[in-house]
Amino acid sequence: MTKLLTFILAILLLFTSLRPTFAEIKSLKIISDSRSMILFERFGFTHTGHATIYVSSVSVLSSLASPDPSRLGFFLLAEESLIQVLVELQQNPSLCVLDSKYINLLFTFRDLSPPPRSSFNHSYPITSPNEYSLFFANCAPESTVSMDVHTELYNLDGRGLVKDYLSAGLTLLPALYFFFSVIYFAFFAFWGYICLTNKKSVHRIHAVMGLLVIMKALNLLCAAEDKHYVKVTGTPHGWDVLFYIFQFIRVVLLFSVIVLIGTGWSFLKPFLQEKEKKVLMIVIPLQVLANVASIVIGETGPFIKDWVTWNQVFLLVDIICCCAIIFPIVWSIRSLRETSKTDGKAARNLAKLTLFRQFYIVVIGYLYFTRIVVFALRTISAYKYQWVANAVEEIVSLAFYGVIFYMFRPVEKNEYFVLDDEEEEAAELALRDEEFEL
Repeated sequence: MTKLLTFILAILLLFTSLRPTFAEIKSLKIISDSRSMILFERFGFTHTGHATIYVSSVSVLSSLASPDPSRLGFFLLAEESLIQVLVELQQNPSLCVLDSKYINLLFTFRDLSPPPRSSFNHSYPITSPNEYSLFFANCAPESTVSMDVHTELYNLDGRGLVKDYLSAGLTLLPALYFFFSVIYFAFFAFWGYICLTNKKSVHRIHAVMGLLVIMKALNLLCAAEDKHYVKVTGTPHGWDVLFYIFQFIRVVLLFSVIVLIGTGWSFLKPFLQEKEKKVLMIVIPLQVLANVASIVIGETGPFIKDWVTWNQVFLLVDIICCCAIIFPIVWSIRSLRETSKTDGKAARNLAKLTLFRQFYIVVIGYLYFTRIVVFALRTISAYKYQWVANAVEEIVSLAFYGVIFYMFRPVEKNEYFVLDDEEEEAAELALRDEEFEL
């Protein structure tokens, strides 16, 4: 029972941090699993919600006496009841979670059809709208379970005819992602226009930035189609594959663009130093690993034994990459400050230092909002408003793209790089200040 309490505590911590929400029609296979509890899905139900569960080929093996089938079963647990269940089990360690008064028991293995089919199929209407987690509990000691599980969690529309397989708080995501994809396509067209009208000032980095924008637009378009098909059919119809492909390219390009701009590649210098190349050699393979972790997290679920580990891998890799991309910006600021002491171009160097200092602040702000503020919104927002965190993340990302692309746009007379000689004296005084030290 201590193992059970530990597992529930881990699930509690997972809920309050990652807040995973799962949907779609899922068909899963459990093989010789000895876990006391298995979390299958998490879903926000409205007053027209339904949970359909079909289990088949059920087999229970025990090294002790024949297990009591009433000690194994499925139940729904509301988020606010999780702590109450934990307290209840702490007060009575011998209590089986299936006997808790805070759960919504669906069925136990006593309800299964006789062998060899050993199956059960039923649809449960949700009488109390809330966000529920679907669990399987095994309170039979020293036993392992094998079974095929098919789940369909959905809400019906107002007329009770059309099924919506997206959680109540995510049903607006298809429209949201499509709206932002249109904005990014327009962004790409405008960026292309700027580059064409300022051909003499276009550098290789501007082409990479344009590629980043189109990948972002395609990524959002595939996300919109993915969520749309999940919403109406319960399966993504292959759009999830395209989504992961474009997501991988977009994320690699985003981190690469930040690193390349931070080094001043193509518009300040035509090459990368060895230490700057090493940053890219670290970031890109880590992003490959992060993308693999993202696919495992998105396409499986907490029912697999290593799901929490994959989440930890993804978070660790993301933190490492976020820290790594800051170094080239810091190196550029320090290098420009040292150069300003000897080359006699104070005004020009002051402009570059100002640019990179602003870039540093914008990148830090972007990482802070998308990793911490959005995370906090997902944690504290009600299940019906989970889409708000996604909307905020896209708005912040669009603002970040807009600011960065404006700062490093291809303009012949960029205010940061073309300054009058009259400003040299004032610039030299400014450079003596320590405000550019990080």
